[in-house]
Amino acid sequence: MYDFANSAFTTLVVTFIYSTYFVKSLAPDEIVGTTLWSRGVTFSAIAVALVSPLAGAVADRGGFRKGFLLLSTIVAVVATTGLYTALPGQVLKALLWFAVANFAFEMGNVFYNAFLPDIAPGKYIGRISGYGWGLGYIGGLLAMGIAMVGFVSPETPWFGISKEAGAHIRATNLLVAAWFAVFSVPIFLWVKEKRPRASRVRGVLSSSYRQLVRTFREARQYREILKLLVARLVYNDGLITIFAFGGIYAAGTFGFTFNEIMIFGIVLNVAAGIGAFAMGFLDDVLGGKRTIQVSLVFLILATLMAVFTQSKTVFWISGIMAGFFAGPNQSASRSLLGRFVPPEKENEFFGLFAFSGKATAFLGPLALGELTRVFQSQRAGVSIVAVLFVAGSVLLKWVDEKEGVRAAGRSA
Repeated sequence: MYDFANSAFTTLVVTFIYSTYFVKSLAPDEIVGTTLWSRGVTFSAIAVALVSPLAGAVADRGGFRKGFLLLSTIVAVVATTGLYTALPGQVLKALLWFAVANFAFEMGNVFYNAFLPDIAPGKYIGRISGYGWGLGYIGGLLAMGIAMVGFVSPETPWFGISKEAGAHIRATNLLVAAWFAVFSVPIFLWVKEKRPRASRVRGVLSSSYRQLVRTFREARQYREILKLLVARLVYNDGLITIFAFGGIYAAGTFGFTFNEIMIFGIVLNVAAGIGAFAMGFLDDVLGGKRTIQVSLVFLILATLMAVFTQSKTVFWISGIMAGFFAGPNQSASRSLLGRFVPPEKENEFFGLFAFSGKATAFLGPLALGELTRVFQSQRAGVSIVAVLFVAGSVLLKWVDEKEGVRAAGRSA
């Protein structure tokens, strides 16, 4: 259910509604807004890259996984609520609230993802990971539908909220915060956390740091993990860029209205949910590596279509294709790492997983923003996504899935 809870944040805040509102209503113009939004994504990505490895090690050594997840969730909910308070022209305030919320959201994923090897048998890990992503996209879909019906589209938004100063659009952040808070409760009530053998009280921080250093030094024992993390570092940057600028690109290049963006988001979430569920089975049959490779081929094609087409219809097709294969890409990446991770080092390696997703995550958004600024064209900016997918696909070819499972001492 945590996937179901937190996907409202990525769907409404990061990808479709608030990002578009920021560029169109808060920032001076769309080019400046695109550049500034890229800076907000960059700041939070760098923070996650710096904090997540040590935080994951501390969670492993101290048994704080669930506690850290709770703290991250609370901060994300509070900061998302804060987004409602940023009025047109208050660009810095909006960026600060967004950066904090996005940082907390991503840190929560570090601790949440680390539960996967504990709850999923090896032969079903791909399927269960796919179910999680599928539920996430369903959650994003439902939240998007409620936002559209209750706040964005009606003449009189729910609860008598005014449309002045974009209050009805900003109110979608309150919906996201409530959704995130309510549907994250089950994981804290019912999911059990394995207790570490080491002391939970004395020397946790210092021992965690030493363990993290040892993990890097012993990385030669887990070479397939390193190969996977390097490849994911590149292709996931492409996904992050799509998620951060999908709505902005639709509005700026193809002239989508808020209502059209909402419909676009709903359709993409349906496609993504179907893709995550369907490809979860493919993951268990073909393996995580091949599933990722298939998804990258179609993501490259979808990106090229979006960059070069002048047709709104073709852009719709490219968006649906990207949505369908984005979920399997993320799910298979998570499940493949789960197969490679040695027992009792889940949080630590999922901290590195987050690091690989964020260490260079600022490059895609930053490059998109700068290319957009230099060429005064969002198409030029979005072209960087195809480059990242191609490079990540090439690097992934060097990963040996069977060797990774063997080195971890897990059953396939």
